[in-house]
Amino acid sequence: MRYVAFVHKDPDSIYGVSFPDFPGCIAAEDTLEAVLESASDALAFHVRGMLADGEDIPDARNADEIAADPEFEEDRVGAMVALIPLVRDLGSTTRINVSLDLGLLEAIDSAARQRKQTRSAFIASAVRKELIE
Repeated sequence: MRYVAFVHKDPDSIYGVSFPDFPGCIAAEDTLEAVLESASDALAFHVRGMLADGEDIPDARNADEIAADPEFEEDRVGAMVALIPLVRDLGSTTRINVSLDLGLLEAIDSAARQRKQTRSAFIASAVRKELIE
């Protein structure tokens, strides 16, 4: 699930991200790439806190719904819109069966060894990175 985020950058400032569906959830970084990655982490952290407090997680509204909502008129001024995935860490792993080309599997294993990771850890980090970009 992806949530709409507003990305702002004023002259002589860092990038900032806010989420219309999650008041108070923000991220800030020096570069656009870094703030988008941090935004996904901030969103997951914010949702974890909401769930711990017994709050419901809102359904993701699409960009058109956010654009039509007069509540966010001021927030939209000068903002770029990004869709940020909610990637929750649920604290448990699940075994799956995946079929890959043997050459790709060899490349995965080589890269995992170089990073001193297991194959599973490498694939999980690669998928997480792909979802965020």
